[in-house]
Amino acid sequence: MQLLVVEDDEIVRMLTLEVLEELGYTTLEAADAGEALRILEDSDQPLDLLMTDVGLPDMTGQDLAMKARTMRPLLPVLFASGYAESLVVPEGMHMIGKPFSIEKLRDKIQSMLTNDQ
Repeated sequence: MQLLVVEDDEIVRMLTLEVLEELGYTTLEAADAGEALRILEDSDQPLDLLMTDVGLPDMTGQDLAMKARTMRPLLPVLFASGYAESLVVPEGMHMIGKPFSIEKLRDKIQSMLTNDQ
């Protein structure tokens, strides 16, 4: 399973990637929506899930998710936010609040990958 992690905070991105790799996932990373869109546009690049921060420097995570879904309609999307309580998540997408435990992230991704297929 290959996951794309979009996070503008380098430390948070590196920690998230490290956790996901420890959980057995292959990861790709992007520091902003522009980088993520270039990866998403590459139809030869397999992706099983998009995990994105909500507050990105060049567009919102929600806008990125909607663009991602036009390119890859079945791609599961997980938003990560420190403001999870106040966030409106588009239908068919999921949310995890920051900070999150390794177990919570593992369980959320596992449920998304088994239920959204």
